[in-house]
Amino acid sequence: MNSDIIIRDARIEDSKVIADFQLAMALETENLILNKKILEKGVEAVFLDSTKGKYYVAEQNNTVIGSLLTTYEWSDWRNSTVLWIQSVYVKPEFRKLGVFKMLYNHINSIWKSDDKYAGIRLYVDKTNKKAINVYNKVGMNGEHYQLFENM
Repeated sequence: MNSDIIIRDARIEDSKVIADFQLAMALETENLILNKKILEKGVEAVFLDSTKGKYYVAEQNNTVIGSLLTTYEWSDWRNSTVLWIQSVYVKPEFRKLGVFKMLYNHINSIWKSDDKYAGIRLYVDKTNKKAINVYNKVGMNGEHYQLFENM
């Protein structure tokens, strides 16, 4: 793991690079071409309304090399909030260096240090075997729930 990589809260000036990451991620993982204008507005919306979520970035030498978004799900069973990790992306040349693990550990420490959070969840496309392997390595599992959607 590179000691010169830092994890920090994203700032609105990071929104362009985060949107570019999401364009690349959708194409790479699901062969989807997203509408760039809609995506840019969606990323900016998070910075303008903190109830939507919060972005975090990995940075090396003042260059953003990875990011993720957390969003919130209320759990009445737990009387607390579940943090959902979404929109994960690490630039290809920085993969296998522990960048996602650093981002995940940052979110994990937020959850464990604040009683308002019940835990962490994420979803992954079933065909994205590389990501599934990474998530297993940081201690997450997909054994409990199956995701259904109508999009």
